[in-house]
Amino acid sequence: MKQSIYGLTFEQLQQWMAEHGQQKFRAAQVWDWLYKKRVKSFDEMKNVNKDCRAILDGAFTIRTMDIEVKQESADGTVKFLFRLADGNLIETVLMHFSYGQSVCVTTQVGCNIGCSFCASGLLRKSRDLTAGEIVEQIMNVQEHLDGLGTGERVSNIVVMGIGEPFDNYDHLMNFLRIVNDGNGLGIGARHITVSTSGLVKGIRKFADEDLQVNLALSIHAPNNELRTQIMKINKAFPLEQVMDAIDYFLSKKNRRITFEYILLHDVNDHVEEAQQLAKLLQNKKHLSYVNLIPYNPVEEHDRYSRSTPEAIAAFEKTLKAKGIQCGVRHEQGTDIDAACGQLRSKQIKKDVS
Repeated sequence: MKQSIYGLTFEQLQQWMAEHGQQKFRAAQVWDWLYKKRVKSFDEMKNVNKDCRAILDGAFTIRTMDIEVKQESADGTVKFLFRLADGNLIETVLMHFSYGQSVCVTTQVGCNIGCSFCASGLLRKSRDLTAGEIVEQIMNVQEHLDGLGTGERVSNIVVMGIGEPFDNYDHLMNFLRIVNDGNGLGIGARHITVSTSGLVKGIRKFADEDLQVNLALSIHAPNNELRTQIMKINKAFPLEQVMDAIDYFLSKKNRRITFEYILLHDVNDHVEEAQQLAKLLQNKKHLSYVNLIPYNPVEEHDRYSRSTPEAIAAFEKTLKAKGIQCGVRHEQGTDIDAACGQLRSKQIKKDVS
């Protein structure tokens, strides 16, 4: 299987050109055709000489996935189910906001984190995505936007789809450098957020990178007993270790961290848990924001349901009274398969039956 051309950073493409007898300036030409003109084949790269195009075509591919399903919500949210070259399925979501077009990308085929409420983990991880496959998700969504003829471009990225980004660290970092490159898509680092379930080594390593990309932590519970109950990852990385890593990130970056908190009815949505969460974040509240997320029910996890509006309001009020910045996430795509991994799971069942 050919390597995706999207998986190379600009510097890696320059090096590849040199190693294959091509002048380095060809990399800039190819980069422009890929990310500015967004061509679908090497033959379209008219100012790249024929020999170079032939060498590129022999080594790389531009397309590694096809759209299997595209669901469009009344609010403009679009969920894509892509089938990869090896037959695996992944999800990508386009969300429309007042500040721009945001894309949620997937980093792994399946997930091993084992959150007991999540559709993404219904199927175990079978492999990591390459940097090229992650970049191609963005390019496919941009192609959708180009087709609308409005001139809109992908302006924000959240790495919050299926999988744990820090479990695919090297491909993640290549992806971030590629989409951030000012000569290509030019998506600002401050417009990109990477979400982790709490891989301590990954958080610390990420803190030492030179990119100013935002970090989000899927916390979902304010104490070890409850967090271990709903997130198996907490057995390996308990909250004390995770919070130490978060403090290290803050000391290096001095950038606000988002704490994702899915509210599960009568599980983690009591005022008591809100008070515990406020205490946990007290020493970093000036650089913390809690994103309260109403739960999207998943058929296979029917023991969980959405918190009542009253419980959500009380939780938010308690946090704010303790000086914690927070808000309830505005829901999008509720009329399609909204939960992460839900569309993929449904399609796989259909393929099997």
